[in-house]
Amino acid sequence: MANKEIKEVKKVTTNTLQKMKAAGEKISMLTAYDFSFARIIDNAGIDIVLVGDSASNVIAGHETTLPITIDQMIYHASAVIRGVDRCLVVVDLPFGSYQSNSDIALASAIRIMKETGAHSIKIEGGEEVIDSVKRIVSAGIPVMGHLGLTPQSIYKFGTYTVRAKEADEANKLRRDAKLLEKAGCFGVVLEKIPAELAKEVTESLHIPTIGIGAGMHCDGQVLVMHDMLGINTEFRPRFLRQYLNLNEQVTRAVQQYISDVKGKSFPNENEQY
Repeated sequence: MANKEIKEVKKVTTNTLQKMKAAGEKISMLTAYDFSFARIIDNAGIDIVLVGDSASNVIAGHETTLPITIDQMIYHASAVIRGVDRCLVVVDLPFGSYQSNSDIALASAIRIMKETGAHSIKIEGGEEVIDSVKRIVSAGIPVMGHLGLTPQSIYKFGTYTVRAKEADEANKLRRDAKLLEKAGCFGVVLEKIPAELAKEVTESLHIPTIGIGAGMHCDGQVLVMHDMLGINTEFRPRFLRQYLNLNEQVTRAVQQYISDVKGKSFPNENEQY
């Protein structure tokens, strides 16, 4: 029997991320919500895939992240997990699945881990959710925090503008970051805060920070896949770098397909049986 060459896949773990921070190696993170895109992104070498509650916006078409349910998050996360071999998969706990009390938060996290095979979960908030973070971590489930602009609190904020520009909110963010680290979070997302504050927080923590609209000094960066690939064209904040314009390319491809069908050039003799 011929020897088969076995390709070793070195999986990214929470420990890997800690080592990357210590070594000064930046961490790459993107969202994914289905098997096909997760497989492409993982094969490309991404470090972390976030199954974001942003699926509520970019997949389901809701205005906010609030409507998505835990069952829907489990559906998306299960599909993503089947598409990855190497990267760490983080799943958002959706609005309503952890805010009530730590018992509900733990039950939600356990459901996601058991029913999807995901590697970790993410929770928005600081001091308000510390009890839940501690309960989940104590159950052996890795938790990533999320501070700054927390989209599940959009109706409290009333706007998607930059957070923590004022001293009181900046001081709270500093405290919350330390609390999350002490509670056992393996990392924290910093969303849409001043770059200097993000730099300060990043340097004050032993755990990695992942920025989105938080400047260049975070330990890593995350973008929503649909935004960076140019699938969405109406969302163009300053922090977004668009790497493709898939909206335009897909539109052209579909128009060409319509033209070929109506012009009777598709299918041709080589494309039939």
